[in-house]
Amino acid sequence: MTGTAQGPASYFPSIEKKYGRPIAEWQELIRSSPLTKHMELVSWLTSEHGLGHGHANALVAHTRAEDSGEEA
Repeated sequence: MTGTAQGPASYFPSIEKKYGRPIAEWQELIRSSPLTKHMELVSWLTSEHGLGHGHANALVAHTRAEDSGEEA
C-alpha cells in the first residue's frame, strides 16, 4: 500500500484546506444527520455547509463506505 490516498479520500487535504474543518468533523456531521440517502446528504452539505458537489460527494461516499466496512 502506498502513502497516497486514493478514491474519495484523495480529496481530503483540499477539503480541509478549503473549508477549514478536519475530515473527522465532517464525518461526524454526516453520521449525526437524520438524512440517510447519499444524494440527500450531498445536497445538504452543499446547501447548508457550502461544500462543492465533488467534495460533498467524496465525504459522503467515504463515510458511508467506512461505516459499512467497505473500502471507498
